[in-house]
Amino acid sequence: MLHARDPQAVHKKLNLFAEIHSVMHKLTASIMLALLVLGAPARAQGVPQGAPVDGIPCDTAEGALLHFHPHVAISDHGKPVVVPEDVGRPLATPCLYWIHTHTPDGIVHIESPRYRTFKLGEFFDIWAQPLSRTNVAGAKVRKGEKVMVWVAGRLYPGDPRKIELAQHLDIDIAVGPPYKRPAAFTAWNGN
Repeated sequence: MLHARDPQAVHKKLNLFAEIHSVMHKLTASIMLALLVLGAPARAQGVPQGAPVDGIPCDTAEGALLHFHPHVAISDHGKPVVVPEDVGRPLATPCLYWIHTHTPDGIVHIESPRYRTFKLGEFFDIWAQPLSRTNVAGAKVRKGEKVMVWVAGRLYPGDPRKIELAQHLDIDIAVGPPYKRPAAFTAWNGN
């Protein structure tokens, strides 16, 4: 234990603390700079960083003219695939795509300053994930399997990229078995 009567020991300890503090600041700054330049590791390569995607810009504020919330659920051979939070919210650019997520619950937010039709394929493009009959967000079919899509509880036979998004539209995508009709999504939480 140091005593106030030993000024050299106190001075050495204060210098050591200042040096540790300086190193921590430099390390934190280096990590933050690397994340800004390289992108956070949790973000996939190719994630849009503010440039328009499918004609959808990334604006500095949410649009208020058109505002609704569909839900997207994906299963990979019976296991849930998380639709992550902050899809459409670039890390290095202070903007927000008109199609985005806030939370990892599959609720997609469409907040546009103008009226237009939005499609599921556009959401996947902003997410930078594939959406096809063989690959959905990295979940791939195996030999003899298929992708099955339900829209509002009904089997959807068409191209999932062309599904038009609407308020409280429930979209369930099963990649590989089991293929069972999903229960209706009800956890809208005021959305």
